Amino acid sequence: MSAYAQALETDRRLLWGLCYRMTGNAADADDLVQETFVRAIEKPPRHTNEPLRPWLMRVAMNLSRDLLRRRRRQRYVGPWLPSPVPTDEESPASYEPPAPTEDSPVARYDLKESVSFAFLLALEALSPSQRAVLLLRDVFDYSTSDTAEALDLSETNVKVLLLRARRKMKEYDKQRSMNNAVREQATSRALEQFLLYLGSRDADGLERLLAEDVVNLSDGGGEVNAALRPIVGRSKVLRLILGLAKKSLVNPRFIVRRLNTLPAILVEDFRTPSTAATRYTIHFEVDGEGRIRGLYAVLAPRKLTAV
Repeated sequence: MSAYAQALETDRRLLWGLCYRMTGNAADADDLVQETFVRAIEKPPRHTNEPLRPWLMRVAMNLSRDLLRRRRRQRYVGPWLPSPVPTDEESPASYEPPAPTEDSPVARYDLKESVSFAFLLALEALSPSQRAVLLLRDVFDYSTSDTAEALDLSETNVKVLLLRARRKMKEYDKQRSMNNAVREQATSRALEQFLLYLGSRDADGLERLLAEDVVNLSDGGGEVNAALRPIVGRSKVLRLILGLAKKSLVNPRFIVRRLNTLPAILVEDFRTPSTAATRYTIHFEVDGEGRIRGLYAVLAPRKLTAV
């Protein structure tokens, strides 16, 4: 392998982590990293004596923004959810060039939080450029000037985009009541109780476990059966859970995995009808009292390539 090819491979993991956070989709991140490398080989940067990483980051970010713009123009069937990624050891890699102290971000999200379902869903409210600026400034700790260079923007535009992005993230910020360790413990307890109550068909236990304003989102991507709209409210979500459990001909296999830094469930049920998902994941978002306020099911097969 040439020195140039080795340099590319060195940055593969960090580019993948960046593209995944930009798109929320593991398969898209794979494609974007591959396209970045193709461009580096076919049309390498002019100044080969300079570090390659900033150039790769700039290409990957531009490709990611283009993909997000295309995705916004396309009609998606039902709710959109991030594709789950295993994080048994650590969160997807990133690179954090230290920002000057006077230019450090006011609001900071750590690397684990930035691949959580709740965070990636909150990012969907941002424009592609707002999303890129927020990630570089408030997750990767880029300075304003470094962010402007990476995105081919003026520093003034970066500041405006960051201000607007942070405004749109305010609702998410209000709900950040737990640190990572506490959130992980609370999620693990909720998951264990959920499986216990579901296995014994304990409707009262499930009802106590669900927050009053719980939201269920199911992403079938038009490939398999799934609810086409969010289901909101304890009674409606409880009815859905019990109804699906009653329809199951045999007990599916539940596997607890660490996905997107939190415990989640991988379900395998290969005896379902052809229009139903045979493998899918269930993710939980808990509130400050340990109750489930978000229940996310990723059923689309193309969303499960990393699991």
